[in-house]
Amino acid sequence: MGLAQREIEAAGIPTVSLSMIPDFTAAPGVPRVAAIAYPNGRPLGNPGDKRGERTVLEAALRVLEEAEEPGTVTTLPFVWPEPAKQVRRESHGETPPIGQLIKRKPWLYLKLVSGEIPRAD
Repeated sequence: MGLAQREIEAAGIPTVSLSMIPDFTAAPGVPRVAAIAYPNGRPLGNPGDKRGERTVLEAALRVLEEAEEPGTVTTLPFVWPEPAKQVRRESHGETPPIGQLIKRKPWLYLKLVSGEIPRAD
């Protein structure tokens, strides 16, 4: 997503990424990251919680408005209400795709956080 975000920004459209792993998201040089301490797969909260989803979305959009410099990472003030074990049990212990990739090829994560990202020119 970060590489796509950079290209969208280059076209003059402001962007913000909502991320549960902000260091990973910020590594390719995205302009704005709204960090949230929610479980993977639930960046807006519990499914069906329209009020909670809207609150998170509005907070992310405020980051879009308020970030003053490129590379801004803003931690949103939300706390997940359930124990992590419960969330994993409800998702049947599924590892998100990015986690699966990192387990298979851990060196890719190290390249990403070190800034060794190929540019698509």
